[in-house]
Amino acid sequence: MKKFVTMLLALVMVLSLAACGGSDGLTVEKGKLHMSTNAEFPPYEMVTNDGGFEGIDVEVAGLIAEKMGLELVVDDMGFDAALLAVQNGQSDIAMAGITVNEERLAVMDFTDSYATGVQVVIVKEGSEVTMDNLGDYTIGTQLGTTGYIYASDTPENGGYGEDHVIGYETGAVAVQALVSGQVDAVIIDNLPAQSYVEANAAAGLTILEGTWVEENYAIGVKKGNEELLNAVNGALNELKADGTFQGIVDKYITAD
Repeated sequence: MKKFVTMLLALVMVLSLAACGGSDGLTVEKGKLHMSTNAEFPPYEMVTNDGGFEGIDVEVAGLIAEKMGLELVVDDMGFDAALLAVQNGQSDIAMAGITVNEERLAVMDFTDSYATGVQVVIVKEGSEVTMDNLGDYTIGTQLGTTGYIYASDTPENGGYGEDHVIGYETGAVAVQALVSGQVDAVIIDNLPAQSYVEANAAAGLTILEGTWVEENYAIGVKKGNEELLNAVNGALNELKADGTFQGIVDKYITAD
């Protein structure tokens, strides 16, 4: 009986491992490509009215999965959690307008860059806040983003200090804090900023002229998984080379 129980436990472990990973260990679930994201970053990832997902990253990830012979699964969560999911092997790729920096390179691997992100500052119309005096006011950002990391850093390192920065779970919540007067400005990427300003037209929001910082976006994978990194990177570069990627961008971002 004891031998039987031991064999049964061993079988359960084998089945459990098979369910959690692909047959070749390439992905966390056989036949699937799990993408962790924070679907509140238009036009890169957004929740549709029917509860699905859309956006540049979502469509690109879907085509990458297709090229790899896999089915895309979008796992929506907080921004920090999306990065940790890849690091912990709970998802295969992370796409959420993720900037490549030294801190993230220490714990994740990244594909080639696929977009340039421009961070800007949102204020209320008539505000006295400018790019030059931003550090004198209270700034809202999204937790875990480079906007939060850079802005909350010490003045000696080019930031404004933690006392001047409040981190929120999402960019949308940060913008609502601006609308309600809890913060004086919001630092966020340009494209989402435009969407938030338009969505809150009655509040009289505007984007300050100039760029706060420019960064490169890339797809994150678990550190050391070179096989997956190469496969994703290869598919991504094919999409860029044949014009498919640009077609997706043009679908969501129209020239003014």
